[in-house]
This record gives sequence, C-alpha cells and structure tokens, in this order.
Amino acid sequence: MNSSNKMTIDTPAKLDSWRDALTKKIDPLKKRVNICVGTGCAAKGSRRIHELFCEAQKNSEIEIEISTKCVGCHGYCENGPIVVVQPGSIFYQKVEEPDVEEIISETLVKGEVIKRLLFRDPETEKTARVAEEIPFYKSQKRIVLAQNGIIEPTSIDEYILSGGYLALSKALKSMEPKEIIEEVKKSGLRGRGGGGFPTGRKWESCHKAKGSIRYVICNGDEGDPGAFMDRSIMEGNPHSVIEGMIIGAYAIGSSQGYIYVRNEYPLAVQHLKLSLSQAKEYGFLGDKILGSSFSFDIRINRGGGAFVCGESTALMASLEGKSGEPRAKYVHTVEYGLNEKPTNLNNVETWANIPHIINKGSGWYASIGTKGSKGTKVFSLVGNVVNTGLVEIPMGMTLRQIINDIGGGIKKGKALKAVQTGGPSGGCIPEEYLDTPVDFDELTKLGSMMGSGGMIVMDEDTCMVNVARYFLEFLKKESCGKCTPCREGVSQMLYILERITKGEGDPDDLDTLKKLAHLLEGASLCALGKTAAYPVLSTIRYFEAEYKEHILDKRCTAKICKGLFAYEIDAKLCRGCRICKKNCPSDAITGEKKVAHVIDQEKCTKCGACFEKCPFNSVLKV
Repeated sequence: MNSSNKMTIDTPAKLDSWRDALTKKIDPLKKRVNICVGTGCAAKGSRRIHELFCEAQKNSEIEIEISTKCVGCHGYCENGPIVVVQPGSIFYQKVEEPDVEEIISETLVKGEVIKRLLFRDPETEKTARVAEEIPFYKSQKRIVLAQNGIIEPTSIDEYILSGGYLALSKALKSMEPKEIIEEVKKSGLRGRGGGGFPTGRKWESCHKAKGSIRYVICNGDEGDPGAFMDRSIMEGNPHSVIEGMIIGAYAIGSSQGYIYVRNEYPLAVQHLKLSLSQAKEYGFLGDKILGSSFSFDIRINRGGGAFVCGESTALMASLEGKSGEPRAKYVHTVEYGLNEKPTNLNNVETWANIPHIINKGSGWYASIGTKGSKGTKVFSLVGNVVNTGLVEIPMGMTLRQIINDIGGGIKKGKALKAVQTGGPSGGCIPEEYLDTPVDFDELTKLGSMMGSGGMIVMDEDTCMVNVARYFLEFLKKESCGKCTPCREGVSQMLYILERITKGEGDPDDLDTLKKLAHLLEGASLCALGKTAAYPVLSTIRYFEAEYKEHILDKRCTAKICKGLFAYEIDAKLCRGCRICKKNCPSDAITGEKKVAHVIDQEKCTKCGACFEKCPFNSVLKV
C-alpha cells in the first residue's frame, strides 16, 4: 500500500479519520503475498522472487487479483527467502525462483498448500503452516519486531494502519512532557545500546538541563561483529524509530534530531530517508505537529565506518565534523553533548519501544521481564546453532532456552562450549551457566554484558584462547588511539595472546594478561577500552585449563591455533588422487598419482585447503 495522502494530517482527529479511511479500503479476502526483502533474504535472491511474482501477475491470465509487497526481516534468516501468503498466513521458507509459478498456481489460485515449502521439524517430521507453529517463533515475544514481515516499510499508510503515530497523537493531545518522562521511568525501560542506563532518567536529566537548545540522537551505528538487530528495525519498520524520536523530543524539549547510521547499511538509509520524507508530507515532522505548538525535524548522518563512533561522545564528535574520538565521562552529554548543548542519545531499539509504552502504558511494559530489566530484548543469534537469525525474547529467559528452544540446539549434534554475549567487548559464558536468566544484571555477574544484543554460540571445536585473540584483534583495529591504556594495553594483550596461540607462551603470561585487563578497565577513557578485556578475563576465568594447555603443553585440543598443530596425510587412507596437491597454495604436498602423498611441514602454511578438499578424509590434524 503506497502512501497517497496529499493532505497534511494536522490534528489527531484527522489522523483517526485517515486511519478509518484506509481500513475501509482493505479487502480481507484479497490474495496477498508478502516477500521478505531484508538484507538477509535479499542476499539469497528474494528481490528477484518479488520481480517474478509481479511479472507473473502482469503476464498471466489469472482471474484473481493479487497484492504483492516487500516486507522487512522476519528474523528466521537461516531459512530465507521467506514468502507469506494471505489470507491464512501460510509461511513458506527457502523459496527459490522456480517455486514462484507453483505458489501462484497451487496456493493463490487453487488454495492448496505446498508442503515441501513449509517448515518441517527435523525430529518429528511434522510441518508447520504458520509462523506461530514453528519452534523458532514459539518462545519469542515480539514487540519491537511485531510488524516486521507484515507491513511494507516503504509505506507510511501501512504503518498508520498498524497503529502507527497513535502514540504521538496521544502524547501531544493529552500528555505533558513531564508525564511522558514519568511514564517512561515507570516502564523500567533501559537503554538497549549496551550500557543499560534507565531511559526515563536520562530523558529527565536532559529535560532539566540548562539552555533552550536541545538535541535528540538515534544511534544506528551498529558495529558489533555478527549483530544486525538495529539494521533490521531500520529496514523493516523505520517509522517506529521516527515516532519514538518525535515523542522523546517533545518530552525533552528538542526541535532537532539526528539519526546516525552505520555506513554499511544502505537499505536502512534508503528506507529512513523515504520515511522521513513521508512523515514530513503527512505533518508528523516539521512545524506545529498535529496542530500543537511543538515543532521538530530529523536529519540522517552516515557514519564513517569507525566502531568507536558507537560510543556516544565519539558519535557526537563525528556529527560535529571532528574525528570520532570519545571524551571523559565526567562531562555528561545530557548537559554538554552535541555542539555543547544538552543532548539525549538512545539506540534504535530503545526509540522503537517508546510508541508501545505510550500506547499501552508503563504498567503493561513493566509486567514483562525481570525486576531490574523490563520488557523484551532483540538478539542476533549466530554461530554454531541450528537456527541463526533475529530473535526477540522477554527479559529473564535463560540462555539454554534461547539456544535450544529457539535456536534448535548446536549444529551436527555437537556439545556447546560457550556463548558470547555483548559484542566484541562481551564475555564468554560456559555451558554450566546456561540456566542464567538473560538480563542486564545477571550477565554482568558472569563477567559478560548485554551489550547491544549480539549472541554468538560456540561448539566443542572452538578454541577459547583463539576467540579471545580474535576479539582483541578486532578491538585493536577499532581503537581510536586517544588514550594510552586502550591504545597500548589492547596491543600488548593481543601480542601476548598471539604468542600463546603460536606455542610461544610463558607461564607468567596469565598474570600479565590479568594485570593489563584491570588496567584497561580502570584507566581507559571510554567503554571500548574499559570492556575490551572482557573476552580475555572471562575466558581465563572459565577456561584457564585451556590457556595452560597452550602455554605448558604447547597443544591446542581444538586444533585451531596454527602454531600448535600440523596437517599430516594418513598413508593408509590416501588414494593418491592429487586433489590435495592441486589445491595446495604453497606447493607443500608431494607424491605421484595413486601413491600416498606427503606434506612438507616447512612449506606448509596450515591454510587447511588440503583438509577441506580431500574426498577420502586422509588429511588429519595432529
């Protein structure tokens, strides 16, 4: 449904009238096809599938009328592309181009369900016709993601039909700014960007700050490896973020907002730009919004690709055209933020929660979650888990429930070794703590953190020393270098970890790593440095035996660290097919055809090509 309104909605009454008019246009019996074109499904060809549906509708002699639309991410990225047929909410997964014609002829024309495209439980072999029957969705509680996969993100009319801008209308019509702030405070909403600071308290401080100019900012600079929560919200339901910002700006007393978006999110930027244009056309942005005395506008700024710009003060420096470097935390941004003016910054997910809280009340929101962590949290569930994707769960659900009930357990029936939460600065939690409720406080007790919502699952073949090395390598590259503890401390810790993974570790290394970690935590300027040591401290805390194995025994049981294992060819299994020799980039393999081959250890770079390509499993890690 494309926006066709040319009339400014300048009063709450006109908004209600427009919603009623849109509702009357809906034919509940009309055949509709919703095709996910979020980044995940688009990468698997869903945009071409959408084109084929449109072409078939134009070229065929189908007598029924079909509405085909592009929707945002459903979250079940593992099984995309996803196509949902209405009425009936028939959930088709892993749809390919040849399936389009069959969906049209069988489902849309005849009303028949194509069973091979339905979800099939690998254990019971039972199929699921609708999303609610699929284990991946059963345990979720969707608030922020509720409209993803349902509404067309490029249509403001569909957002309005789903209840969009009702919260803004309510706030401007019947609530004072202080009432809104109090409602957010009572809801218990905490910032979803990583720190978990109470949102209402932050708003209140900014509202009370001296000065007539205030700013609100949406942090969409999502830089954690494997994280795509904010991206999917901005792509799939951008108006929810915009509405939340407008309400927040009204409560705080701001007339200018900014959305700072990661540069690698072109689709999110495209949808946000279109949505801002639509919001202005309809009168939800600009002067005297909905007939009130409140005026507000939003601009989009694209980040420069620096992970550190996810930190609030570095982000504001970037917005000002300066280098994205953080500043000391004793200067509060709610008092001296962007351009030295009071500034309120929240991340994408936090803003998207606001319309729900205003519409349904703080009591409703506070009834979800745990004592100290209210509401739901969106996570990107990735790694060695069967069902990877985007999940939204009530605070307090355990790690075990998330990994097993939603994620489907570990791939290939292997054992779980650890789950890392909180992004590159988060900690690694072992299997014995899987029954821990997921909330801000409980994860912190385990030496990890909520972060923005990354959750990486690791199986028994993972080397935890190498995991710590990987995240330190990432953080070293992303450190702005402004403060010495972070700049030098992370580099030194990485240097020690690299020596350990090469078999050159020293018994004193663990103590040195711990000392450096505590130095970073206490002396770094921003959260990047203060939490950079979490992967190291948590892996030493829970997997110290693995470190000692690397240092004392010069052995990596997982056979991941290149300095602690070698590739050898089992002469009894080798058929002399020469495949390994052809794929070796360093010419380290010798041998005649049909004769067992040999690897020259001095030439071998341990790239693993021979191990991966051998059809007879004769290449061994020893």
